[in-house]
Amino acid sequence: MNESTPPPTVMPGGNAIQPRFVLWCITIVAVGLSLFQLYSAGIQPLGLFYQRSIHLALIMLLAFLMFPAFGPNRKRGIVGWGIDLVFFAGALITGGYLVFNLDAIFSRAGFWNQTDILVACIATVTVLEASRRAVGFGMTVIGLLAIVYAFAGPRGELPWLGEWMPGIMEHRGYSLDRVAGQLYLGQEGIFGLPLGVAATYIFIFVLFGAFLESTGAGKFFIDMAYAATGRQRGGPAKAAVLASAGMGSISGSAIANVVTTGAFTIPLMKKLGYQPKQAGGIEAAASTGGQIMPPLMGAGAFLIAEYTNTPYLEIVKISILPAIMYFATVYLFVHIIALKQGMQGMAKSELPQMRQVMKDGWHFLLPLAVLVWLLAMSMSPMRVGYYAVVTMVAVAVLRYALWYFFVAPKQGQPVTVERTKAVVWAGLVKLVQGLELGARNAVAVSMACAVAGIIVGVVGLTGLGLKFSSMMLAFSGGNLVLALLLVLLASLILGMGLPVTASYIVLIVLVGPALTAEFGVPLLIAHLVVFWYSQDSNVTPPIALAGFAGAAIAGSKPMETGFQAWKFAKGLYLIPLFMVFNPEIIIGGPVLVVVWNAVIALLALCAFAASLEGYLFTRMSWLPRLAIGGAIVGVFYPSLWTEVAGVTVMVVAIAANWQASKREPTPVAG
Repeated sequence: MNESTPPPTVMPGGNAIQPRFVLWCITIVAVGLSLFQLYSAGIQPLGLFYQRSIHLALIMLLAFLMFPAFGPNRKRGIVGWGIDLVFFAGALITGGYLVFNLDAIFSRAGFWNQTDILVACIATVTVLEASRRAVGFGMTVIGLLAIVYAFAGPRGELPWLGEWMPGIMEHRGYSLDRVAGQLYLGQEGIFGLPLGVAATYIFIFVLFGAFLESTGAGKFFIDMAYAATGRQRGGPAKAAVLASAGMGSISGSAIANVVTTGAFTIPLMKKLGYQPKQAGGIEAAASTGGQIMPPLMGAGAFLIAEYTNTPYLEIVKISILPAIMYFATVYLFVHIIALKQGMQGMAKSELPQMRQVMKDGWHFLLPLAVLVWLLAMSMSPMRVGYYAVVTMVAVAVLRYALWYFFVAPKQGQPVTVERTKAVVWAGLVKLVQGLELGARNAVAVSMACAVAGIIVGVVGLTGLGLKFSSMMLAFSGGNLVLALLLVLLASLILGMGLPVTASYIVLIVLVGPALTAEFGVPLLIAHLVVFWYSQDSNVTPPIALAGFAGAAIAGSKPMETGFQAWKFAKGLYLIPLFMVFNPEIIIGGPVLVVVWNAVIALLALCAFAASLEGYLFTRMSWLPRLAIGGAIVGVFYPSLWTEVAGVTVMVVAIAANWQASKREPTPVAG
């Protein structure tokens, strides 16, 4: 291969083999997008439609560049480039038409002309195609089904299809003009709340996470976790739990957490004695918790704040206790397995020293401290994210400058013009890499939110949400537990084709009204329940995406690893139930009531882990395990005496297990 034909490069954002000029185009668009987002977040805020339309146009351009039309392992060719050029034009038209004609569109106020409708159709097709490439075919299919449903009715474009609809699903049907206008020219379609949150809060925090990642924060959190837990029984697995909690502060993706922390933790867990499927499952369960771990959490936290009109800081505060419960459950599972299998910790010489870890990486804590402080000052999350990014860059530059001018000369590396130019160039390259990584990481989320806007728009147009609520009420017979089980099943089914954020949006639009209006669940708790249940596609077979990522690293069977992840992540299912039946831990109440509920919830989750594994201090027989199962039901029941009885049974079972361990003979070293 000669110099005129450079070798193709594997691109991490799309896993596609790309020619070099395409990579340059990706870098230019991605950096431009990130700079636009920083400008609009911290320097000159833009109007709603200007911000969202420019954001979507650039995101779609990036998606078409990153993901070839015929898949990542095939060259574009003439046909592929022809298709891409058409969709490049579609992306520019989608954003540009609104930017240059917004006043005229507003003046028409619903009386759209034919150009409006034509552009709306182009925009819808372009969004669906960008989603197919960036998110997956499942998301596109659901978006298409939503559009077809809008046309199905006596006054719609597909009246014959309306005749096949069950009675409860019937609606009048809508014309092409009405549907196109709803999806593109209003505030309830593509440019609705989901994309609005993605174009403001989510992107800026994804960019912040990208800068933390590119500057080495991931290694800092992992080393800190190892230094804290490495010498304990099952140390690497416990480090995986803590590192994943830490990585949750800088990454909104469970799969990204698995591949980042799992590359270090899974091999060490296997070396210590965990089965490959257990190692992959532990990492998947812990990484899934990163999306519910404050202060950043996943993209859904910003959506909850917008949907419920609750300050983002309040969402963070009320999520601390449930997140601690979740990680405590996974941590205890890890500890119990280590005890059952007689594992020991790692040698001190194999572990990083906490003092050295903090010395090398303390500056990574400063941007997080600034972020929390500004949130506490009630500043807009978008502006907070801007200042967090600026702080991260400033701290990195300052720390490296101090090293270069004061430490390096003492190590025999004098300051010279040539070295200074090289250092400045390396810093600029790192800056560009951070800007590019942030934009790449945001593509899938933004496209998912755009298609979710299509679904939300159709739901609002046809009244499907209220009809779904009626069906849910009918199927559950008014029983709240059955209703929550239906929500869980729906989230699992949606999770097979949708990412977590899109699954949450679709589900809350469909079942949220029923949970709040028909079953009396407080609004904030209803959103948190759906948000938590939307995470289950990461750890629940048959589509356990985080579990499959863990299996790839562990070298285990994907389905077996998925079932292990499902077992370790049981808190994902139990904690939302506890929120519903004991709402004080979320919406507040008398201090003693909140403390009592927090204590019994932690006790119930720990007892559940012990019962499921059949081991705590020593092996458990089937009788105390069954007793603990019944006691957990009692603890969840909103009655003080029932809770006391459940706590008593659990304490007695745990105490009996501890006494049994004392009676066991101590093994004699041979």
